Amino acid sequence: MAVQLPNLPYAYDALAPHISKSTLEFHHDKHHKAYVDKTNELIANTELADKSLEEIVKAAARQKDKPALFNNAAQAWNHNFFWQSMSPRSGKPSGALADQIQKDLGGQDALITALKNAAVTQFGSGWAWLCLANGKLEVGSTSNADTPLVHGKAPLITIDVWEHAYYLDYQNRRPDYVTAFLQNVINWDFAASNFEKARHQRAAE
Repeated sequence: MAVQLPNLPYAYDALAPHISKSTLEFHHDKHHKAYVDKTNELIANTELADKSLEEIVKAAARQKDKPALFNNAAQAWNHNFFWQSMSPRSGKPSGALADQIQKDLGGQDALITALKNAAVTQFGSGWAWLCLANGKLEVGSTSNADTPLVHGKAPLITIDVWEHAYYLDYQNRRPDYVTAFLQNVINWDFAASNFEKARHQRAAE
């Protein structure tokens, strides 16, 4: 089964004015689609053709001689995750996730500061992440298409800091984009759901 381009989980204008309709149309319909199309082209008639996108990403990471497959498949997966990391209803961390944030990172304010720093200081293109790793929350960043999936970490939320994620709205002002993201559109329900899944999976191992 070919890798699919998912629909956005909200309308194109649902995140405005923080993320514009034009940005989402360009980002999703052009950039994300290109990663999906290239991934399908590269896996056609191979043993990966019927695998899930996550399986393709992990397999591609082991094939050091085929960087194009990893770059496109990982970017497709990262974008799937990114769309869900945003919501018109941002809210705040609560429940078990909030408790873990307090325990591991010193509270929500400290987490927001750490996420902003990771996103703003990522040199060039990449991603900022909140992950669960070895039972603890950690904030970090990855370059280009790199993803926590291939480093034994469970991603909970991400911020895309490739320029195409924000340039139409914020030009070169990445800090302004990151601030708007963290204050207005970050999807804490999605993060909490991923946290619960990661905890249960770890407990079952």
